[in-house]
Order: sequence, then structure tokens, then C-alpha cells
Amino acid sequence: MPDTSIHAPTNIIYTGVAGTGKTYRLLQIAKRYTDYLPRADEADILGQLLQALSWREIVCLVLLDFQSKHQDLVKVPEIVNHAFFVAKAAQNAREKNLSNTAWSVLQMHSPTNSKTVTYKNRASQAYFDKDEGGAWYLLPESFELLTELSQQLAEFQQAQRDNSVNQSQANPNQGFSQQRFTMVSFHQAYGYEEFVEGIRPVMAASNHTMNSSSQMNYAIQDGAFLKLCQRAANDPEQCYAILIDEINRANVSRVFGELLSLIEPDKRAGMTNAMTVHLAYSGRAFSIPANIDIYATMNTQDHSLAPLDMALRRRFRFIECPPQPELLPIIHVPQKSETDSPAATVDLAKLLAGLNNRITQTVGMEAQLGHAFLWSVTDLGQLQAALVEQIIPQLMQATGGQEGTLQYIFRDEQQPLRAQFIHDSHTSINDSVNDQVNASSQNPLFTGQNAFFGQSMSTAGYRINTDLIARVGEFAKPTVYQRLYP
Repeated sequence: MPDTSIHAPTNIIYTGVAGTGKTYRLLQIAKRYTDYLPRADEADILGQLLQALSWREIVCLVLLDFQSKHQDLVKVPEIVNHAFFVAKAAQNAREKNLSNTAWSVLQMHSPTNSKTVTYKNRASQAYFDKDEGGAWYLLPESFELLTELSQQLAEFQQAQRDNSVNQSQANPNQGFSQQRFTMVSFHQAYGYEEFVEGIRPVMAASNHTMNSSSQMNYAIQDGAFLKLCQRAANDPEQCYAILIDEINRANVSRVFGELLSLIEPDKRAGMTNAMTVHLAYSGRAFSIPANIDIYATMNTQDHSLAPLDMALRRRFRFIECPPQPELLPIIHVPQKSETDSPAATVDLAKLLAGLNNRITQTVGMEAQLGHAFLWSVTDLGQLQAALVEQIIPQLMQATGGQEGTLQYIFRDEQQPLRAQFIHDSHTSINDSVNDQVNASSQNPLFTGQNAFFGQSMSTAGYRINTDLIARVGEFAKPTVYQRLYP
């Protein structure tokens, strides 16, 4: 019987066109997996870190801390005077013979073939060695054994930074944060080695003298998801999350490998159909904890990777994120003269809705613009910049550069050249066609909505009206943008 008290895992992919706030949703979700702990002084934080550690672990932690500050070689007085060593001695009510303790730990855990350490009662596992100058260092082969200790150190250092920020901001109510999530962005080169585990090069010094030469070692190292799974397995009372931005940018089957089956909610550890696999590189038996949730985003405009949807469909819930123009404000255009209309405004919600209506009619729903394109627009200048630098280039790509389609979307067909957003690349504003465009010049492309689909996507070119780029002429007036409304 499965343990009914186990957390029911969540697998969700947020889908939609660009600019609909999918990544923003991930950032909001991350807050649910962040613990804001009460403020503690540094002694309290340090005490919690060191409480359960042995002297050998304390010395490892000290050397890892020095290494994080780019100091690989450390002498015994530096170890004994380190805050970790001093705090542990205080916990144990030790004041004397601290150097002897450090020497004993270092020598006991040195390799039997060490050229600089002579010691009889060595432990079975070596962690440290000493160079000719009397400085100690961590053995490269010990790093894999110190993964958990390294994670504890990283969390402590982050807690220190957060606590310091809180103190500097004089905010007594805000403590430091502890993250129970990992966020990654997939891309075409992202693979199993980065996500699960892989063999990676590790630089190690052949001897730790000033004239030492470096050599390349290779070790199996855990990827981002595997590290999070280990944390979750050690903390079953808490929920953890992996947040994946642009999941369809990578080859998902290759990235997850044998874990693609294990991510299904009923295949998690302790669930009804729990599964265990042996990892590809290390051969370790592994199952995904039930207290890990998976959230991801997927851009539906990326047609090249659409076949991945079927592989993911039964493993994830898909939540559509449509454009939300209603979230956009009305911007006010300052009057330049007494003759200007008192209602000099541009309703960004109506503008985006109008563009998306015509985009849907001509190119399809998957080419719509997300509200994020206009989210930060607060004045006419920012609107003009968004159109020139983001929206028109985006639509140019979606329409294959068809000037007629672009002109329909921007309602340019019956407008004078000076008020057209889009010009044919072979047309000059100084051509014989002046301010009026004859009604007969309306593009016949749109006598039927779908007539243009049979034409080549690259038979025409376009250019943006130079007045829009310069923000002058008709494009300094709100009326030219108001005509884009539905």
C-alpha cells in the first residue's frame, strides 16, 4: 500500500505565445518554495551549522570555505583561528590544545602514500594532504564525498549575505531566505550531463607548490535536478521544486533520459507504481522523491520542437497563458497646443486587442502578441520604441516579411504614405504617390481572409516608416495609434 501521507507531486507546463508572463509565473511560484526565516545573529546561524559536525567535518568545512575564497593552501594556524574551528571549540568547551586537535585530524585523514606526512594511525578514508611548504589542501578525490557539506556551506554563506542585507536595511521583521527550488533554462545544447549527471573535467594540481603543474581529472558529478532530488529526499517534510524555463528549447528525452518515466506522479518514490532505475553514468539506484514538483514554460510559437508535446502530454498538466490586454493601462499624451483634443490618450489594452484580432485573422492565434510587449509602456515615446524595436520585427518574422499582411495588421491600406506604419521596401515617401492613396490600391490580398496563404512567404519586403522611427509627423499624434483599436 502506498503511503497516503506522501505529497502528491505536481507537474505543470505553462504554455503560450511570447510575452504572456510565463516566466513571471515561475518567479511567483519560486516564492512558495522559499522560507523566510527569522533574523538570527551570526553566532546562531553558525551554531546551527556546526552542531552535529565532527572535528574531521569541521576541518573539511574550513578548507572548503577557504577554497570558496580562492585559497587552496591553508596552514594549521589559519585553520585553528577560523571562525568555524573557534565556534566548534566553544560548543565543546575546549580552550587548550586546539592546534594538536587540528594536526591529529589532518594527519589521520591523509593518504598512505603521502610524501610529506608520516603517521601511523591513519583512517581508511583520506581527505587531506600537505605540500612541501607545510600548507594543507583537500584531495581532489574527496570532493565527491563532500557534496552535502559543500551544500551546507553554500546555504550558510547565503544566510550570512541575506542576514547582512537585512541588517543594513534595518528591517527587523525580515530574516534570511532558504530556497527549496532550483531554476534552470533549457537551450539546444542543454543535456543529461547538466541536468542529471555526467563525467566532467576537474582541474587538480599534481603537487601544491608554487611551481606545480595542473592536470586534468574526470569525475562523475551530479546535475541540477539530481542535486535537488537529494536535498528533497533528505527533507521529506518539505516540498521542493524544479523550475524549467523554455522546456521545449532542448531535447527533453535526451535531457531527462531514464528519468522521463520516473517524473510521472504515480512513479515517484513511495507512490502506487513507484519505479527505480540505475543512473547512466554512476549506476546508482535512483528514484525521484514525491516531494518534488516540476514547473516549466513552453513557447507555443516554437513550431520546430512541437513534436515534443506528445511525449510530455501525459506527464504534465498544460495550462494555457493567453495574452491579457486588460492588464495594460491608458497612456496620456501631453497637449502641444490649445487646438489639441482634450482626450489625448492611447488605450494600450484596445491597441493590443486590435492588433491581435487582425493577427489571428491572417497569421493565426499562435502569432499573437503577449501583453508583456507593452507592460512597461507609460508614455508615447516608449510605445513608439516598443513598436519599432520589438513588435514590428516580431510580426515581420511571423508573417515571413509579407508587406501586405503587415499593412493589414496595422490598417495601413487606405492611409496616406506619411501615416502608414509599414512601407513597401521599394517605395519612397517622395514617390509620385502623395498624401492620398486611391481606394483601388487597397490590397486585394484581404478580399478573402485566407487568400494569402497560397503565396510565397518571401515574395515581398517591408520597411518601417522613418517618421515612426524618428517619432515625428503623424506618429507624434495619438490618433495614428487609436486607429489600431478593434
